[in-house]
Amino acid sequence: MSSPFDAFYVGRAIAEAVYEQAERVLTNSLSDLGRFDAEQRERLRQFTEDVLARAQRDAEAAKRSRTTTAIVPIGQPTDLQATIDELRAEVAQLRSELKRYRSSSQV
Repeated sequence: MSSPFDAFYVGRAIAEAVYEQAERVLTNSLSDLGRFDAEQRERLRQFTEDVLARAQRDAEAAKRSRTTTAIVPIGQPTDLQATIDELRAEVAQLRSELKRYRSSSQV
């Protein structure tokens, strides 16, 4: 191992081993990154599906609850004008409460 040719071959073998090791590390890192990306995409897809399912359930529940209202009980004759007047009164009351709340929060 004293000749310059031996040193050349040793150096070349070291370079090849380092190259192979770097290639292996890079390949494993890219594989882990790809796996992580796929897992995150799957989690996002699952989260989106859960949110949409929950929104659909809430919308269906709201539709079911809208069919019977507390303002007009089922089975009683309705006076449409009286119902409209009650709703207008409630809106006016809510507006005054909101105005009072806004003025008190600005202080």
